[in-house]
Amino acid sequence: MCAATAASEGFSELISSSRNPLVGRLRRLHDARGRREQGCLLLEGTHLLEEALRLGLPLELLLATPAWIGRHADLLALLPAATLLRRAEPAVLEAAATTRSPDGVLAVLPIPEPRTPAAGASFVLALERIQDPGNLGTLLRTALAGGVEAVWLAEGADPFQPKVLRASSGAALALPLERLEAGSLAERLAEVRRRGLTVAAAVLPGPAWPDPLPYWRHRWQTPTVLLLGNEGVGLDPALGVQVDVALTIPHSPAVDSLNVAVAAAPLLLERWRQGAGGGAAPI
Repeated sequence: MCAATAASEGFSELISSSRNPLVGRLRRLHDARGRREQGCLLLEGTHLLEEALRLGLPLELLLATPAWIGRHADLLALLPAATLLRRAEPAVLEAAATTRSPDGVLAVLPIPEPRTPAAGASFVLALERIQDPGNLGTLLRTALAGGVEAVWLAEGADPFQPKVLRASSGAALALPLERLEAGSLAERLAEVRRRGLTVAAAVLPGPAWPDPLPYWRHRWQTPTVLLLGNEGVGLDPALGVQVDVALTIPHSPAVDSLNVAVAAAPLLLERWRQGAGGGAAPI
């Protein structure tokens, strides 16, 4: 049982003070250190709660306003029997949340164990040092839409921080995520290349990548790892030796580059398009 849940026991009455010890424990789930110490993460809002219930995740605690409880008897009926329900005034909920106007419910659950992808995963997203939580959340949501079977996170933002969870609309809970140790991405890429997967990297044309292919030229139905780099500096040059196919998204010269989360959308969804009968486009 995680620490936030254990602290909530005994609070059977309506919580009306933001000084309640439970509020402080929930606030510590806002940062990575608090999540590590308590072994829990914080879900904010009805949509993320619905996703957690759909996935059958073991919710430990639900904190909600009386108004929210009155409107959501259907969701309350789906809660695991062990979930502790605590009522709180709206101001208390706001004090415990990261958002300024929470919609009436917060939930706590243990940090999910790394999910093992299906054997022989043939579509993997590898993210190198993605720092912005909004970008990471958007990337994970698009990955789920594109049928990605595993996501490797090489450093960067914590996928279980509240902003990532919200931006991903729950995809961070649904995808098999694996956080790689610092410096281990190159070794992982070399390993999957030996198994026959193609490593395709999104790059900007330049001296390091003089002739990248337009992304629609790649045959996405072949087993592929899509590699995306850091928002500011792109891919670590040391990873270049592990890249089989360099891909680019042609665009107007009015901008130097695309936001990494924006760029990921056509790349991740092209596999879906080709699988529907589009095939790799000719030159």
